[in-house]
Amino acid sequence: MIDYNMRRWQDNIFFVLVEPKEPGNVGASARAIKNMGFLNLCLVKPQYEMTEEGRWFARNAHDVLDSAQIYGTVADAIRDKAIIVGTTRRIGKKRGLIFPVEQGVRTIFERASHNDTIAILFGRESKGLLNEEVAECGFLLTIPCSKIQPSLNLSHAVLITSYELSKAEFVSQSPVSLTRSSMSETPSTGLVPHEALSNLYGKISSILQRIEYIPTGDRDIEKKIMTNLKHFIGRAGLTDWELKMLHGLCSQIEKKTVKK
Repeated sequence: MIDYNMRRWQDNIFFVLVEPKEPGNVGASARAIKNMGFLNLCLVKPQYEMTEEGRWFARNAHDVLDSAQIYGTVADAIRDKAIIVGTTRRIGKKRGLIFPVEQGVRTIFERASHNDTIAILFGRESKGLLNEEVAECGFLLTIPCSKIQPSLNLSHAVLITSYELSKAEFVSQSPVSLTRSSMSETPSTGLVPHEALSNLYGKISSILQRIEYIPTGDRDIEKKIMTNLKHFIGRAGLTDWELKMLHGLCSQIEKKTVKK
């Protein structure tokens, strides 16, 4: 039985369903994450009205379903999270760093065990995550499937991901006790929320143009560099001190490159 008053690493993970259309999928997803010890379900612009069938799929997880947080945009859902992870079945270099789910969840488990908040995005039933949503992710998870039928049902993807996360605790080389005392002794890395990075990215982009690292007017190169930079930072996150340091470096470069 879950102790709702105990702070656990699972409480730092948020399962975010983007524009879900099927109430049964949402209900089954609520049940799936609770089966594996998780409680945080988030819905971005849900495209349905909950039905009795949907609630039936959430059997014994109505508390998770009823407490789901509702957001109008993905940006709102990830604003206060330190690490953003996406899920995808499409593999390609342009989509950034992609890990098989069994491998990628180890990073998520490690960060959650250090009290950093993680959002895991699950895309629409029909077309998954949009490119601009993928661009916000530090890395992506993919669930290997047969080429005969490569697309998983939304709730199945949620179940497999939450199951692999629950396994990660046991296969980790540094297992973390889930008692209240051990969690209070676990040092927090204090990663800044996702929204705090936007000003930094804008400043870096401006500097790259100022020092002519990016050819004038070459929007494709600029986009590629900034996307890869977001992925690089997004995989590990930044502490408040690191963020201030980078802002300081950027400010110093701006001072030294002022055109007279």
